[in-house]
Amino acid sequence: MSWYRYDEKSGCVTLVLYIQPNARTTEVAGLHGDALKIKVGAPALDDKANRKLIDFLHQWFKLPILDITLKQGARSRRKVVELRNAGPAVMATLISTTNTYA
Repeated sequence: MSWYRYDEKSGCVTLVLYIQPNARTTEVAGLHGDALKIKVGAPALDDKANRKLIDFLHQWFKLPILDITLKQGARSRRKVVELRNAGPAVMATLISTTNTYA
């Protein structure tokens, strides 16, 4: 199983992420099982890490924040995130990331 799924019909991408809060910087750290590991430079307190994650994804994929939804795992390290209106640029980033960490 891949860490992302693309639904052509709806134009949505679903990401499976493993989050490491309290990191020095926010960055992609590689694969963690069937998830992409992201180090988040914010504590897992008062939703700070979740907000930082959403902001990171917003900048990385160049999508509006409103198109990024945390679907599962708000209180967990393992999260499922949905990206709406994911076009060819988002898919190219996903493929490139997969190739880098495969």
